[in-house]
Amino acid sequence: MAKQATKAATDSAQEDVQYDVQPTISDAPKEAVKQAPKKDEWVIRDRLYELTTGRKPLIFTLPTKHSNTKALLWFDPEKGYQRELRYATNQRSVFVDEQDGQAILGRIVFKNGELRVPKEQVALQRLLSLYHPAALSGIIREYKPEAIATNQVDWIEFELEALNMAKSMDIDEAEAIMRVELGSKVSKLSSKELKRDLLVFARNYPEKFMQLATDENTHLRNIGIKAVEMGIIALTPDQRTFTYGVGGRKLMTVPFDEHPYSALSAFFKTDEGMEVFKAIQKRL
Repeated sequence: MAKQATKAATDSAQEDVQYDVQPTISDAPKEAVKQAPKKDEWVIRDRLYELTTGRKPLIFTLPTKHSNTKALLWFDPEKGYQRELRYATNQRSVFVDEQDGQAILGRIVFKNGELRVPKEQVALQRLLSLYHPAALSGIIREYKPEAIATNQVDWIEFELEALNMAKSMDIDEAEAIMRVELGSKVSKLSSKELKRDLLVFARNYPEKFMQLATDENTHLRNIGIKAVEMGIIALTPDQRTFTYGVGGRKLMTVPFDEHPYSALSAFFKTDEGMEVFKAIQKRL
């Protein structure tokens, strides 16, 4: 009986302990976990800011407080209204509604297009990185070597992709792309000259090259231009009508405000135009 009484007392005590335990974060509802405040991810370090205008004036000054002539406001999406900004050297925050006591205004001066801000001046760094209208409009930016290196690597890889595509192109595709840039001069170039110009174009303007290389209309436009140059079809002086070279019978009318060869490319994709396109290809 004594053992049973002792066991009952122990079980009762365990039940009491389990009842008094508070739920942990893992036991809390998912909604409560999501609503937990986010940790400030601002990194404390020295920062360098620069002008993006391409010019490096000896002295360039940014406004440090809101006025009738120079607005210094930041819209707070959480609060739902614009907050007045003010850079004060004796305040922790750049928001006027968070500043206490007398504010000692500071100056923001770029020399030769640059401004170095030490890690101790967190408020100024946050103003220049997150809130100042000059930062939001892109007039100034923080110098980030890692981001610049990443962009440069991406651009170099893009150039290599364009060059590899240009290298593998046959002469007809190369002619179609370069005709967009050089016009009728392409017809006077040798195959080596054409290939050289294509590689130079791909290296200097990889984005435009890739657009032309993947646009099916580029090849169709080239066929149309060559057909006109060879007299297979003709374009009237007002550039409103394409006709057959022999007999002058009307082929198609160019829609208003549309480039004639773009319209011809679209025509080649129709049932009637495909027959004309095949006939032109046989004569080229």
